[in-house]
Amino acid sequence: MNTTTQCIEVCQSLLRGERSAVETYNQAIEKYAHEPRSVELRKIRDEHKHAVNLLEENIRQMGDRPGTDSGAWGSFTHFVQGTANLFGRDSAVESLQTGEKKGKGDYEDALENEEVLPECKTLIRTELLPRVCRHIGELEQIQNAS
Repeated sequence: MNTTTQCIEVCQSLLRGERSAVETYNQAIEKYAHEPRSVELRKIRDEHKHAVNLLEENIRQMGDRPGTDSGAWGSFTHFVQGTANLFGRDSAVESLQTGEKKGKGDYEDALENEEVLPECKTLIRTELLPRVCRHIGELEQIQNAS
């Protein structure tokens, strides 16, 4: 397997994670639909949508077609979010934090992966990872305000 093929696989995995994040935020937004924090959650969700677009374009530039689903991670996220929904709003925010931390780890792993192309690492380092780190802080503020 050549480096570009391996880089595409990593980016497809990151794309599945971002799609899963969008799905999970949609569920959380429903829970907070009539509260001020829904505005913050929508902003974060929209940033994940933007990340989906960036990763899709990146994959196309490497000569592949972006995947269209969130894969196994999405199923797991639905389970976690569904469980959090049963136990209340604080659990929903905690589950979002868990997802953001997982995403942060995935991006950090990609940066350490020698098979990930330099231009992909630049995208991760300058756009995607900083947003995820900011999301973690924003969710902590939401949780502390509860």
